[in-house]
Amino acid sequence: MKNVRIWFKKDYECRYISHLDLNRTMLRALHKSRIPIWHTEGFNPHPFATFPLPLSLGFRGVNECMDVKLEQDDYSFEEIISKLNECLPRGIRVFDVTEAVMKAGKVAYASFTVRLSDPNTPSKTICLQLEELLSQPSIELQKKSKKGIKTVDIKPGIREYSVKENFDDAQLDIMLSAGSSNNVNPSLIIDALRNAAGVEYYADITRNDLFNSDMEPFR
Repeated sequence: MKNVRIWFKKDYECRYISHLDLNRTMLRALHKSRIPIWHTEGFNPHPFATFPLPLSLGFRGVNECMDVKLEQDDYSFEEIISKLNECLPRGIRVFDVTEAVMKAGKVAYASFTVRLSDPNTPSKTICLQLEELLSQPSIELQKKSKKGIKTVDIKPGIREYSVKENFDDAQLDIMLSAGSSNNVNPSLIIDALRNAAGVEYYADITRNDLFNSDMEPFR
């Protein structure tokens, strides 16, 4: 039995399916493709698959991954790519299969590209607002939790960022804390900007990659 990591992109209409629906979609594709995936034991066996860090609803993912176990150690990785893509919708495409190097618990950071726009606000203005917000010593906002609403400071979760003015939007490339212990969602940055600027900007968010605590790409 071999542990493998299946790499895929999530875009188009599939950006708007939940992680639960993504899990169902991938499990159906695994079943339909007849790839020799290890199944769980018990009353209702199903293909075993895990996702190191689920992608938020509405986000585009260009380097997403799913871990499975192969029952045949010598099964072709190219065959996995081909067979899965035949069974997946347009918005999900497998582009690589590798052996899992890092454990899911090693994820510590995630990099994002956020493009913000508004028909009544110049891109330069949005850039200036972003720079002003992100340069503050703290960025506090209200966040819902299981224990109720609490005030959190998301500034410590921002490792690095850059702001770029495009023709029709402002582009924010940002590295944020991720994983189970400390996870800063880029939507919190957008919420903080809305509170500061008083404008509900349209946001297009892409997650580019995951990293461990040493800033090595998650592989």
